[in-house]
Formats: sequence, structure tokens, C-alpha cells
Amino acid sequence: MSKQKPSIPKGTRDFGPEEVSKRNYIINTIKSVYQLYGYQPLETPVMENLSTLLGKYGEEGDKLLFKVLNSGDFLKDTDDTLLQEKNSNKLLSSISEKGLRYDLSVPFARYVVMNQNELSFPFKRYQIQPVWRADKPQKGRYREFYQCDADVIGSNSLLLDAEMVMMIAEVFDKLQLNVTIRLNNRKILDGLNEYIGETEKNVALITAIDKLDKIGLSGVEAELVAREFDAAQIEKIKSILIFEGDVFEKINFLETIFTGEKGIKGISEIKGLFEKIKQVNNKNITINFDLTLARGLSYYTGTIYEVVANEVKIGSILGGGRYDDLTGIFGLPNMSGVGISFGLDRIYDVITELNRFPSSALINTQLLFIPFDADAEQFALKVAKQLRAVNICCEVYPDLNAKMGKKFKYADDKKIPYTAVIGSNELTEDKVSLKNMASGEQRLVDIQELITELTGEGGIGFLDVSE
Repeated sequence: MSKQKPSIPKGTRDFGPEEVSKRNYIINTIKSVYQLYGYQPLETPVMENLSTLLGKYGEEGDKLLFKVLNSGDFLKDTDDTLLQEKNSNKLLSSISEKGLRYDLSVPFARYVVMNQNELSFPFKRYQIQPVWRADKPQKGRYREFYQCDADVIGSNSLLLDAEMVMMIAEVFDKLQLNVTIRLNNRKILDGLNEYIGETEKNVALITAIDKLDKIGLSGVEAELVAREFDAAQIEKIKSILIFEGDVFEKINFLETIFTGEKGIKGISEIKGLFEKIKQVNNKNITINFDLTLARGLSYYTGTIYEVVANEVKIGSILGGGRYDDLTGIFGLPNMSGVGISFGLDRIYDVITELNRFPSSALINTQLLFIPFDADAEQFALKVAKQLRAVNICCEVYPDLNAKMGKKFKYADDKKIPYTAVIGSNELTEDKVSLKNMASGEQRLVDIQELITELTGEGGIGFLDVSE
């Protein structure tokens, strides 16, 4: 058999020990904030029925769904005519019944409906799992990536919308990232449709506006022309997109031009939201009312959220919004909810580029025991047990016959800050020869001195590995 060059699919990544430790640092930071606000953990399957997923993410979203072929001979009962036509859309229902989840919100809605009699509402959950999208791989865009979701369902209170902003600000404050939180309301976009006298092209308008950051105002204008908006309508749309001012100047501007029911409702909600988040005051966090923010997902009906990093150009690192009837598609109507999703992979890339990971983000071995013989090895195992009992990460080098240079190189390669050499002299005195790998300093210490060095002031401290 010929040798195969190992590879992984484009848009996916391997993560080594250091990367995983850093990612866990981000996850644990997000998780800790979610828990502070009363959110509980939830997990759903990797695969969902395609009937659950299709039609929930707009036309473009449906194209990005990974479909899973039926097991066994999936072509056995397929219509030969359809095969000859080579029409994958017509074939889909007969060859694939499942798909990889596109996000965590739709599976969450499905879960709520299936378990509605056992849940207490409003129901708060957080969910941190991977999702898959058949997107074109590029910097900051992956086919497999983690989302870190928080949703609350069963209430339309603006307090919950405000809580989302508070959680967002708290997480990015803890991660020491300078970000902008962009806020809008889908009812305001509906109001824009009312303002231009066009009620049949809501999705087309939202889709075009959502591309503003990517294609610019001229690109949006061209897209609106292509979608058959007339010149007068386009000029009205542009007047709103280019308007500049603070939050309440924008609100006042909209109040002067909107007369439709949806638009007025959207203005009221965004004004109420900003009143509730006045206490969010952090120098690293900017909060904007962005009239151009649309977010393409079709199920959003109220507040919409997006976060961008101010120091690294990478696209949005968080998205979310309110949905009034997501569960209605599964037979449970009038169940309003609101949710956000942190983009773990992009946040990781931002912190990496800025070199902002703290040393505590790495769960490293703190001490490597280097025994000279079998008796020293047994002593090392006994001491290691004592150290682990007080959460000191340590390991015993396994090969007694290896050269000393190889043993110390192992410590250097793993960035282990201390080694403890144990020979006959150390065994006689019930001590170890402790070496600081950075300074080269080496001294004979007993077990209590060893623990003090590793946990006390002047030592490296010990890591809480309980997570």
C-alpha cells in the first residue's frame, strides 16, 4: 500500500496543547460570565434532521449547510431520472435526511419545543459546541468553528436584551479586548421598508444592507438596483445609511421620518435598550447604535447585536438578536427569545495577534522529577502524589536510562519551569535538588520547602486545574 500524505479538510484546524489551553481560557471566561447571570449548560447532537435546519437561515444559509449522506447504499432507491438530470436539489430528499448543525440557536429552539413541559420559563441556557458551514475558507472564516451561545426564551422583556449587552461587555473586559458593540433593531429595518413604501422586499433590503461593510455604499446601491428598488427608494435608504450622530441623535432623526407601526415600535425598543445599559461604562467597550446593521438571519425580529475588534481587522467576533417566534416553526408559537454567540475561533485569533493571553492561560507542568534509579523513582512518585494533592502540576520522567541532556531538553521543550533531581544523596536526606530552569539556580530542599517554593511568594504559584 502506498504511503498517504496526511492532511485535514480546508477550513478546519488541529489544536496542540498550548492552543487548547488558550482556547479553554476563553471558554472558561465566557462560561463564568454566563453563569453569573443565571444561565445553565446545554448540549445538542452534532447532526440534526435536515427538516429542522432547512429554511431557517435564509437562501444563502441553506446553501452553506453540510448535508450528511444516508448510511448504506444511499443511491439504491433513487429515481434514475433524477440521477440523469444531475439535479442535486431534487435528489437531496432521497439521499440525505440529516445535516451538520449550522448554529446552536435552531437546535436550541427544537430542544425547547421537545421539552417544553419540563422547563421553567423564562429558560436561560448557554451552549458551547462546534458548528459547521460550507463556506469559503479564508482568514478568520472556517468551515468548522465553535460558538459560545447564550439564549433566554419565554419573555419579551427588554431587560433581557440589556443583560446580553452587559454580558458581552463583561466578557470582553475580562479578555482585555478593545471592541465595539453594534446594536440595531430589525423593526427599524422594517420601518425603513415602510418609509420607502415597499413591503414586499424586506428580505432583499436586509440582505443588501447587511453587505455594507464588505462592498461599501456604492456596492449596496448596485445591489439595490439589481433587486429592482427604484431611484427614489434608493435615495431614501442611502439617507439613513449615511446619517451620523450619537445614539439619541439617530433616534430623533428616525422619529422625524418614520410613521409606520413597525418602525415606531423599533425606535421605542432601541431607546428603551440604551436607557437600560447606561451603567455599561468601560474604556475598552464602545456601544453604537448602527443603522446599517442588519444581520442576515431571517428569524431575528427585534434587537440585533454584532461585535467587532477595534485593534484587529477580522470581521465580527459576536452576533445575535431577538427572535419572537423561532419555536413557532416547531409548533410552539409566541415564545419570544433573545440570544448571542461569541465566535471562539476569531476571538482566539484576535488575542493571539495582540499577544494578550496571560501566562495563567497555559496549564503547564510546573515541576519535572528526574530520578536516577528505581528507588529514586518510587520516592518521586510519592512526592508527586503530595504535590498533586495541593494542585501542583508535576510529572516524573519515565526513562531512567535516558541521558541527562535529553531529560532537561524535555523540560525545556515543554516549558517546565522547575526540575527536581533525585539521586542517592537526595534519598539519604529525604530531599530533592530543585533547579530553576530559567535562572539555573539549584539547591537542596525538603518536601515542605518544595511546596512552598512552588506555591508561595517568589515561586511560580500553583494553577487551579479543577475546571
